[in-house]
Amino acid sequence: MEITVPAIEGGTPVRDGFLPFGRPQIIESDIEAAVATMRSGWLSTGPKVAEFEKVFAGYKGRPYALALSSCTAALHLSLLAIRLHPGDEVITTAMTFAATVNTILLAGGAPVIVDVDRWTQNITPQAIEAAITDRTKAVVVVHFAGMPCDMRAISEICRNRHIALIEDCAHAIETTCEGGQSGTFGLSGCFSFYGTKNITTAIGEGGMLICDNEKFYQWARTASLHGMSKDAAARYNSKQFRHYDIQIAGQKYNMTDVAASVALNQLGRIEENWKKRVAIFNRYNEAFADLPVILPVDNLANGFTRHAYHLYTLRLDLDYLRVSRDHILDALTQEGIGVGCHYISIPEHTFYKESDGKFLRLTDTPNAKWNSERTISIPLDATMESVDVQHVIEAVRKVLIYYYK
Repeated sequence: MEITVPAIEGGTPVRDGFLPFGRPQIIESDIEAAVATMRSGWLSTGPKVAEFEKVFAGYKGRPYALALSSCTAALHLSLLAIRLHPGDEVITTAMTFAATVNTILLAGGAPVIVDVDRWTQNITPQAIEAAITDRTKAVVVVHFAGMPCDMRAISEICRNRHIALIEDCAHAIETTCEGGQSGTFGLSGCFSFYGTKNITTAIGEGGMLICDNEKFYQWARTASLHGMSKDAAARYNSKQFRHYDIQIAGQKYNMTDVAASVALNQLGRIEENWKKRVAIFNRYNEAFADLPVILPVDNLANGFTRHAYHLYTLRLDLDYLRVSRDHILDALTQEGIGVGCHYISIPEHTFYKESDGKFLRLTDTPNAKWNSERTISIPLDATMESVDVQHVIEAVRKVLIYYYK
């Protein structure tokens, strides 16, 4: 077998141009939608946001949807709504982005970081149950990479213990869990429309909160816009002037019509793009099956559960490689392939490590640490052409075969 030299060692890259990690799919109709909204003269929160909320609520099968500036905003509002007090604990996963933990802190809670299943990288019912104390007020789950958590068991735990359940669905717009839609099992579902996500907006930022509790929804809507009783669309019209009243100390978390116009357009092709990512995911699995890697878990994708295929994460078998994970990331970058690392686990970051026992609690998380040392994420998005996928495959195979012990 011919072993080619990686670009990082002086060889020739597999492609001339750089393939970014997680390119947003912006097509002409998206641009036209944004331009039409700009020409309408209504840029901020207005009719396009309302339309997007209605369509997204229908897509997820929930009566209420609130379009926001980010998934972080949705998480923060959800946590503020349960009125955490000093010492109140919120259990969440070690394998997530910082926003999941930071919003607990910002809402006044004490995060309790627990381990994940080694193979799915999802928080488990067993880890949640072991971490519950009489101070536990909420659980925040994360559907890692679009793979659903065991929501039936987790929901039952929270329901029996009278603990609030919040779903971080940043990776999981299309995910279903044992027949139920992601984001519909607890108090709220929080979604992301960041530029690398499966749906994005005209500005590459955005989020959505969904729920079935009208009182919570009305409070969150008010809290998302300074605590005002009426947004601009309700105050300014051709019939009469209306004053607003500040009812609570709110945030500035609203989505704009310009942003929503593109996200609404993208929602219309979400199934088409999901099928594209499924095909790429399967092509990767076939191409990498003989390499020193652990392939991402996919065996829950069936009629009852559905993977969103947001990320494709390989875990390197370091026992069979001559270099570290970070060297592999550098080598793939030199080949012209954008890569990511999802994630360095929460306990490995300086801030959380130094905060243990002060205002958060770290439990033993060996599976999260194990994944942190081995994980690499490679491009998986609906913009990819067959040649892009082939270049990724060639680069991964080239680099891992070269560094095989």
